[in-house]
Amino acid sequence: MYNLILFDDSTIRTALLPFTFTRPVSEIRVGICTITEKWTRQFNTVPAFLTQPYLQIKYPYQPKPSGLFVNGAICPTKSLIIALNSLPLEGALVTPDGLLLALYTEKPLESAPSADDAQTITVFEEPLTVIRSLPDIFASNSEQIRADFELLTAGRTSQPITDPHTRCYAPENIFVEEGAQIRAAVLNAEGGPIYIGKNALIQEGTVMLGPFALCDHATINWGGKMRSNTTIGPYTKVGGEISNSVFFGYSNKGHDGFLGNSVIGEWCNLGANTNNSNLKNDYTNVKLYSYATGQFENIDRLFCGLMMGDYTKAGISTMFNTGTVVGVNVNVFGAGFQPKHIPSFSWGGGAEGLTDYRLEKAVEVVRETITQRGMVFTDVDEAILREVHRMEKENRNNKS
Repeated sequence: MYNLILFDDSTIRTALLPFTFTRPVSEIRVGICTITEKWTRQFNTVPAFLTQPYLQIKYPYQPKPSGLFVNGAICPTKSLIIALNSLPLEGALVTPDGLLLALYTEKPLESAPSADDAQTITVFEEPLTVIRSLPDIFASNSEQIRADFELLTAGRTSQPITDPHTRCYAPENIFVEEGAQIRAAVLNAEGGPIYIGKNALIQEGTVMLGPFALCDHATINWGGKMRSNTTIGPYTKVGGEISNSVFFGYSNKGHDGFLGNSVIGEWCNLGANTNNSNLKNDYTNVKLYSYATGQFENIDRLFCGLMMGDYTKAGISTMFNTGTVVGVNVNVFGAGFQPKHIPSFSWGGGAEGLTDYRLEKAVEVVRETITQRGMVFTDVDEAILREVHRMEKENRNNKS
């Protein structure tokens, strides 16, 4: 049995900020599962994480001999698993463009590996899903829902849908876990599978198109219009219209409003009638803020919406422009379109501009948000949040 370690590639981690401020790369959800959960199921083991020092207290790593270090941005495939199982000791697996996929070594590494650590290098040329950038999360969501659906449902039987007022198209592509409730909905899985997690709730009037994932304990409110290629993470509550978007978990978009080609972190809240644009009026490529360069970069995509970091809240009728990046623990509100980049721990927005969100107040609001769900905001989570605040404040001071 391998000691499985999921490591953060430094370049990819930076490209995936603000989500990787508060989690290792592999804790990103794409499809039904997080990348960590995909590897856990493939190897039937609990992985360790080799990530930023301030995150290690929550995501532990203890150096041990004979470890299989796997890039946390890689979604597993059958052919990749075969290649990993054939990897010799002190051997590395890389993509044709040189990205390190894995290293099998008996050395107890203290930092992320590189191909230079290997004695032999094998090039893996089969297709792979690699989450290298923010838009990759929603762009890869369709294929990953399909892959996770196959993984999670193989050899199992779906719970029956007993509600007489629910209409299912291609019911063979719909899987319902125990405890889920579905009332007077339309589920259309002709275009791809629909997965309904444990104790999930689909309320009356919902229309859902596959591929679609509603994770454990998640809720779709009355009249929800759920378009394809969308994942609603665990304990998330949504309503309105959502298309090709990923909610990591524990967030709310309970009311009307459109969200498209977007990624929403954990413990976020989108107020009533919050909307985002996902396509520019002139049909030119979207430019997205890059934490690597500190500038807006052309991402060679026509469609891209809102990227929102953990613990962020948006007031009612907030409007987000095409390709907006919002950091960690932001309280954004105000008339008109918001800035296309809102730094972490910002307060305000719109015509009135942004000010700093007081740290103690920000922490207090996060604690209250989590407590209201019957959960605990731990000292570890608070320490991570305070470190993110310190780093972002230092970054702003360096730019001023």
